[in-house]
Amino acid sequence: MVNQVETAVRAPRRRSGLRKYRRFGGSLFSVVTTLFLLVLLTFVIGRLMPVDPVIAVVGPDADHATYLKVKQELGLDLPVLQQFWIFFKNLLNGDFGSTLLTGRPVMEDIARVLPATVELATVTIILGAGIGIPLGVYAAVNRGRFADHAVRLIALLGHSTPIFWIGMVGLMLFYAKLGWVGGSGRVDVFYEDIVPNVTGFLLVDALLAGDMDVFWSAVSHIILPASVLAYASIAYISRITRSFMLEQLSQEYVITARAKGVPRSGVVWRHAFKNIRVQLVTIVALSYGGMLEGAVLIETVFGWPGFGQYLTNALVIGDMNVVVACTLIIGCVFIALNVISDLLYKFFDPRIQ
Repeated sequence: MVNQVETAVRAPRRRSGLRKYRRFGGSLFSVVTTLFLLVLLTFVIGRLMPVDPVIAVVGPDADHATYLKVKQELGLDLPVLQQFWIFFKNLLNGDFGSTLLTGRPVMEDIARVLPATVELATVTIILGAGIGIPLGVYAAVNRGRFADHAVRLIALLGHSTPIFWIGMVGLMLFYAKLGWVGGSGRVDVFYEDIVPNVTGFLLVDALLAGDMDVFWSAVSHIILPASVLAYASIAYISRITRSFMLEQLSQEYVITARAKGVPRSGVVWRHAFKNIRVQLVTIVALSYGGMLEGAVLIETVFGWPGFGQYLTNALVIGDMNVVVACTLIIGCVFIALNVISDLLYKFFDPRIQ
């Protein structure tokens, strides 16, 4: 009798464990398939682009013999399927090849430029979420009033105004005219390469080195591009937050809480806002990922030596080693953000399993 009871108890546990393994296997298969399709699609598009990478290396004035020699060295004289197979095998071994222009390993270049974009995007999302979420809540609570219309106007302007135009106006006003912020680049020229490159994040490295002059110079350079990029993020996050909050504020449990005499702040933040935190996690995570890949215009306007500008230059010359590597990194970033979002779901709402 005891054995039968133990068997009855263990059977659901085994089934639950099998379901977890199956879900994990299915998720892993989806991730691997997605990354493979990203590589394949990017490679095919690269071969269809009307750009000759050999010309980018030898220049338009090179003779035909030099052109053919370089083309053979790059492996571009082989059939496309064979080119992809060779590239894919090297990719599995962690070899992304070398860049066409500098000849350095691709991952070495990416390790140099990626921290600059991550640092910019991190400051941006802190500003975007830190301002956009309270604005969205405030607009929803004051629906139909002046505050609501003002927030919606801010969101509309943020969506409709070209971000590069805001960046150029900001540079002319706050840098050239008022001198409140730094100009192009991550730091003033005479502060470059002073602090040791420990993390790649200049703000962190300056603090670790205890060099406050470099730190404040870096702050003065990052604050304007981050604010300009954050404006678009604020517009998006505030609009979505307002929509989520309006839905919650119309629910019966909110009306009941108000009828019971719960203070307005308690109804808004402890009840309504608590129920939209999980949804906002996804919005903020996707916004952060979009900044990592979409900060090209801001990096160009502000001379920011980041990932987006590096990828754009590679696309112009058809450097597929760089393009595929950057595409994979962007894909991995979004996958990682989705995983982090799932973990945060369980933190904010323990009922989610």
